[in-house]
Amino acid sequence: MKTEITELLGIEYPVIQGGMAWVAECHLAAAVSNAGGLGLIAAGGAPAEWVREQIRETKKLTDKPFGVNIMLMNPESEKVAKVIVEEGVKVVTTGAGSPEKYMADWKAAGVKVIPVVASVALAKRMERCGADAVVAEGCEAGGHIGELTTMVLVPQVVDAVKIPVIAAGGIGDGRGIAAAFMLGAEAVQIGTRFVVSKESIVHENYKERIIKAKDIDSTVTGRTHGHPVRCLRNQMTREYIKLEQEGKSFEELEYLTLGTLRKAVQEGDVKIKMSRRGSVGAPAAPMSVSTQGVDTVESIDSEDESYITSPIVGTFYAAPSPDAKAFVKVGDRVKAGQTVCILEAMKLMNEIESDYDCEIEAVLASNEQKVEYGQPLFKVKKLED
Repeated sequence: MKTEITELLGIEYPVIQGGMAWVAECHLAAAVSNAGGLGLIAAGGAPAEWVREQIRETKKLTDKPFGVNIMLMNPESEKVAKVIVEEGVKVVTTGAGSPEKYMADWKAAGVKVIPVVASVALAKRMERCGADAVVAEGCEAGGHIGELTTMVLVPQVVDAVKIPVIAAGGIGDGRGIAAAFMLGAEAVQIGTRFVVSKESIVHENYKERIIKAKDIDSTVTGRTHGHPVRCLRNQMTREYIKLEQEGKSFEELEYLTLGTLRKAVQEGDVKIKMSRRGSVGAPAAPMSVSTQGVDTVESIDSEDESYITSPIVGTFYAAPSPDAKAFVKVGDRVKAGQTVCILEAMKLMNEIESDYDCEIEAVLASNEQKVEYGQPLFKVKKLED
């Protein structure tokens, strides 16, 4: 079967295996590629040298095209991006951030770049910065998700961009694939279905839990902090959602879940009890966020100064696209409800608006900077009515 994607990637079938952390390693990637699809190695939060090793092992197992998925919030993402070039990988998919800063090097090396998106705005931005295709992933998908369903998202993205669109989210059989093509997609990305394959290294307990799951057996955590994740219901998800409702911070919740996916995948622990409930300590290794050249929260002590702060953990963008003017600059007067920047968080482009009429006195974040929840983005002076 030939489509724009099969021609672009040099594969036989328009099926791409999802980049699932702790699951998508060399054996599964090679098996999918050998069967005629595109297998992916998931870098996840792994060190760059582990990714290099997986690439080399995959080359021993297949002579067919394969790729690497990079989670761009990984502190090692810059090193992984270089490994992609050094090892001659020809396809990369990206998530949890924007690949714009790596695009020039990848394109020079002949790498096909396919970001995963969950909104039309992000799809357009990725097309402008040189993406070869996009994966439009609906909220039926497992893992980090957006708000729109596959049925709603895919046709809108198809209509909005000229590059090929790959559909993902809730697709697990031929009916789903046929539906994706009717929506205008040129290929599909499938994740969970491959988790239970014979070639998958996942623990049998985990596979069995997926196979036995019914229609109502998944839930979404992390909505309160702008990082929604779809997962199977278990003791951990119930406790996580309870702690969310109690107002625990993103960092505290992340700390409590560290290592739980690995336990499920490798050890077969499909219940996973969160410990120290109600007495959460500070994370041993909090998310690394660059604040070079930016005022910190602690430096803000003047009562007559006002700030526009980040409502989520994400990546700051000053403009709607790489070649567009910034939403605001120092000296601009903005109205309540006016967009001042974009924060990208887990595939979604969130427009941040001013809550009141004000004048921009300082821009406190640099373009493509990772920002924390509550971090000041703009110093402003409120304007009198």
